[in-house]
Amino acid sequence: MSRKCFITGKSPRQGNNVSHANNKTKRTWGVNVQKVRIMVDGKPKRVYVSTRALKSGKIVRV
Repeated sequence: MSRKCFITGKSPRQGNNVSHANNKTKRTWGVNVQKVRIMVDGKPKRVYVSTRALKSGKIVRV
């Protein structure tokens, strides 16, 4: 199961570390997701949800 938000679809982003000498190496930015229980099709289900979705009130915990 990937670390991807069930509600918003947010997933890890990729980019570069850039040094002072302008050397570039690949890196990833993780997404801040929490495993919570929410109602999905009338049944409680444990899914990953981003903290942005939790704070905005888009979902209600069970």
